[in-house]
Amino acid sequence: MRPFSPVAAPAPASPTATARGNADRTARGARLILQGALVNLLLAGIKFTAGILGHTQALIADGAESLLDVVSSLVAWAGFKVAARPPDADHPYGHGKAEAVAGLAVAAFVLAMAGGIGFHAVQEILTPHRGPSWWTLPVLAGVVAIKLFLSRQLRAAGEQAGSQALQVESLHHWSDAVTSAAAAAGISLALLGGEGWAVADDWAALLACVVIAYNGVAIIRRALGDVMDAALPAGFEAEVRALALAVPGVRSLDKVRMRKSGFWHLVDLQVRVDGDLSVREGHAIAHAVKDALVASSGHAIADVTVHVEPTV
Repeated sequence: MRPFSPVAAPAPASPTATARGNADRTARGARLILQGALVNLLLAGIKFTAGILGHTQALIADGAESLLDVVSSLVAWAGFKVAARPPDADHPYGHGKAEAVAGLAVAAFVLAMAGGIGFHAVQEILTPHRGPSWWTLPVLAGVVAIKLFLSRQLRAAGEQAGSQALQVESLHHWSDAVTSAAAAAGISLALLGGEGWAVADDWAALLACVVIAYNGVAIIRRALGDVMDAALPAGFEAEVRALALAVPGVRSLDKVRMRKSGFWHLVDLQVRVDGDLSVREGHAIAHAVKDALVASSGHAIADVTVHVEPTV
């Protein structure tokens, strides 16, 4: 039997460092979600006031959407906090799926919102009413700017943390910006067209409902992908394979399976090693593979299960 001494893999992040990083991402993400909820609450009051005084149903509907946004943001925040909890006796794989469950709840709010606003818009189209006031346009311009800023901020944070909840909230703010922009377009048409064009803002609100519903379906698909352990991108799997094959003693790989749980990824793989090695040496190679993957930067791998097979 030939001697084998596996080269030491990079030292994995310590549990303390991992927990600290997780806590930092959670705190920042939760803070961003709550900030968004407070902004939505403020914007709802502004939209309702401007919609009532400015005689625009599209703006009133937009205010109702902002109130629902507050509720959905709180649901997302709760799921985000639960997902960050460490594994325990009842949940040995952690609580990461709570984030996807929260995403499904948010999607339900989004679809309900689209249906409610659409129903109200149809009623207004069928009922003659007074046209909107011009000063509601600057209000909507400010709303769109704020919403786009929040969407970009949450999208960047979600990509950095690999968080489904933050990315869903980013899409939610973007949907709100689209709704407000559609309302502004409808109000502009109503003002430019004059008498007989008062329903233009209602048609704009109806069109925005289609965009909102589309985003709701997109949120459901993402959340269901996490709940059902959908396959991760091929590029990510290729990177994991390359890291495992780079460990001395690994001859080849068989199965490589990965799934996402909250902020982290869990990896199961089979490695083939020299069949003449001792059990202890094969075990050392398996540990080196696990350490290399967990220590890899930018992959957020929480745990790795390595099954060792001998080469034929």
